[in-house]
Amino acid sequence: MTLATAPVAPTESAPPPPEAPPVRGGRRKRITLNYPLIVLAFLLPSAIPLVLFVLVPMIAAAWVSLNEWNLIAPLEFVGLDNYTKLLTDPTTSEIFLHTIYYIVGYLPIVFVGGLALALALNTALKGRSFLRGIYFLPVVTSWIVVALVWRWLLSPGTGVVNTVLAFLGVNGPGWWTDPNWAMPSIIIASAWKDLGFVMVILLAGLQAIPTDVYDAAKIDGAGWWRKLFSVTLPLLSPSSFFVLVISLINGFQVFDQVYAMTGGGPNGASQVVVQQIYDLTFRYGRAGEASALSWMLFVVVLAVTLIQIRGQKKWVNYG
Repeated sequence: MTLATAPVAPTESAPPPPEAPPVRGGRRKRITLNYPLIVLAFLLPSAIPLVLFVLVPMIAAAWVSLNEWNLIAPLEFVGLDNYTKLLTDPTTSEIFLHTIYYIVGYLPIVFVGGLALALALNTALKGRSFLRGIYFLPVVTSWIVVALVWRWLLSPGTGVVNTVLAFLGVNGPGWWTDPNWAMPSIIIASAWKDLGFVMVILLAGLQAIPTDVYDAAKIDGAGWWRKLFSVTLPLLSPSSFFVLVISLINGFQVFDQVYAMTGGGPNGASQVVVQQIYDLTFRYGRAGEASALSWMLFVVVLAVTLIQIRGQKKWVNYG
C-alpha cells in the first residue's frame, strides 16, 4: 500500500546580499595629493619664464636700486639715496610730465580713431576683410621700421607731409627737429601704428552686441547718434575698458619710437621715463638710479591701473 504524500512547495532561496561598493578612499587620496603636482606640471612651461624673466629681474632691480653701480665695479650699498636723488632732481618731474603729455595726446587719438574704424568695418562694406588686414598691418610691423618711416615722412625739408602742406600754401613745422613739435610727431606715429590693435578689440566688442538691441532702439525712433551713445558705447564698455588699461600701460612704457625718432631730443623735449632709464644705465653708468627710477615707474603704473580697476564699477557694463 502506497502512502500519498502532499507535494512540498519549493523553498525560495534568499537573495544574495548586495555587493559592497569598492573602497576607493586610498585612490581618491592619492589623486588629491597629486593634484597640486599635476597643476604645477601644466603651469611650469609658463611659470618658469615668468619667474626667470620677470620676477627675478624685478627683485634684482629692487636690490640694485639700493646700491651705486656703474655695471663694472662691485655694488656699493647706499640705501635710499638713489630714490632721494631722483625725487629731488627736477629732471625726474620733467620726464614724467613728458610721458603724461604723450599719453594725453596719444590716448584720445588712438581710441577715437580705432572706434571710428571699428564702426566703419562693422557694416556691410565691400572688401571689409581686406581693409581689416590693411589697417592691422602696422601693428605687426617693427617699431623701428615705423619710427624711421615717420621720421622720413615728417622730415622738415624733404618730408612728404611738409611737401603737401607747402603745396596747400601752409608752412610746415619742424616736427621732430623742433622742441615744440617733437612730442606731437611721436604721438602721430604711435597712434597710426596702434590704431589697428584698438580697431580689432573694439570690433570684436561690436560684433558681440545683439542685433535685437538695435532693432528695439530703431522701433523706439532712435537715430544713429542716439544708438551710438545709448546702445553701442554702454555695451562696448568692457572692450573700451580693456583698451584704455592696455593703452595707458603702454603709454607709460613708451620707448622705441622715442629712441628711433628723436632720441629724447631736441634739448630733452621728448625725453620720457623709459628713455631716461636707458640713458642712466648705458650712457651715464648709473644703474642704481636707473633701477630706482624703474621701480618708481612701476609704482605709478600700478597705482593708475588699480584706480582704473576700482573706477570701472561706475561706467563698465558687463550685463
